[in-house]
Amino acid sequence: MRQFEFFSAVASELSFTRAADRLTIAQSAVSAGVRSLENELGVELFDRSRRQIRLTSTGELLLPKVREALDAVNGVRDAAEETTHAITGSIVIGLMTSVTLVNVPRLLGLFRTGHPGVGVRLRAARRGSAGLLDELATGELDLAFLALSGPVPTQLVAAPISSSPMVLVVPADHRLATAGHVGLDHLDDLAPEEFIDLPPGYASRQIVDETFAAAGLERRVMIEVSDIGTAAEYVTNGLGVALLPEFAARDARNVRRLPVAGMPDFTVYLAASRTRRLSAAVRAFIDLALADDETGAIR
Repeated sequence: MRQFEFFSAVASELSFTRAADRLTIAQSAVSAGVRSLENELGVELFDRSRRQIRLTSTGELLLPKVREALDAVNGVRDAAEETTHAITGSIVIGLMTSVTLVNVPRLLGLFRTGHPGVGVRLRAARRGSAGLLDELATGELDLAFLALSGPVPTQLVAAPISSSPMVLVVPADHRLATAGHVGLDHLDDLAPEEFIDLPPGYASRQIVDETFAAAGLERRVMIEVSDIGTAAEYVTNGLGVALLPEFAARDARNVRRLPVAGMPDFTVYLAASRTRRLSAAVRAFIDLALADDETGAIR
C-alpha cells in the first residue's frame, strides 16, 4: 500500500522530487518504492526517457485502480477508528491563491483542536478553479475551496461558503469615474476599453466572459495575471480596467470600484468529488466548515 501511495503521488506531481516533498520523505525512498512496484507487477508505470516523466499507457490504466485500492484501505481505517471514536489520517485541500473570502487558517486551527491526529496538506491552484476541478476528479485532492460560474457540476458535491459582488475597477481619473457614474448599467459602455484579467480557467474570468458572450459583446484582454490579488494594481498604474470580485480590489489605491448590473457574484464553494468515498477526516472537516459561523456557510 505504501508503494501504491508513492505511485499515486508521483502520478499527480509528475516529479519524484515534488512527490517526495508532498509525502515528506526522501526522494530516494519514493524512487525505490515505485521501482519495486514496477518490478513486482512486471510493467513500467512511468516513461523516464525524457526530462519530464510521464505515465505510460499501463500507468494510466492502473492509476484509477490504485486510487480505488487506497480508498478501500482508508475505509477500513475509518471503520476501525469508529470503534475508538478517534479520527486519524490526512486530507489534501486545494485553495485559490489570494482569495480571502474564507478564513482557512482559522478553520484549520479549529479542526486541529478537535482532531489532532489528522494531517492536512494545502495545495495552491495551478490553473484556477478549473485545475482544482480536475484534481478533485482524479483524486489528487480530497476537498477544494473553489469558485464556480454556473450550476454545480454533476460530478461534485459542493456547498456555497461565501460570495463577493463583481465590480468594475477603473483608474480614479477614468471617464466612467469622473462622469458621475455610481455603477455600470450597460456593458457596451466598455467597448473601447482594454482589460486586465486572469487566464481562462479562473472562475472570475469565466464569469466575465460568459456575461459578455450572453450580451453578444466582445472585449480586449491585453494583460493576463495569474494572481487575482495583484490585478487591481495594474489598473492603478493605468494599464487598463478590470472586472473583479470586490474583495480583490478593496485595498487598491487611486481607483474607483463601480457596481456592475446583471453580473453574477463570485461565489466560493467547498467541494468534493461525488464519485469518491469521503473519509471520516474529510467528513469531519466538511461538518466543521459548514457549521462555522464565521465562514458564512449556507447550512
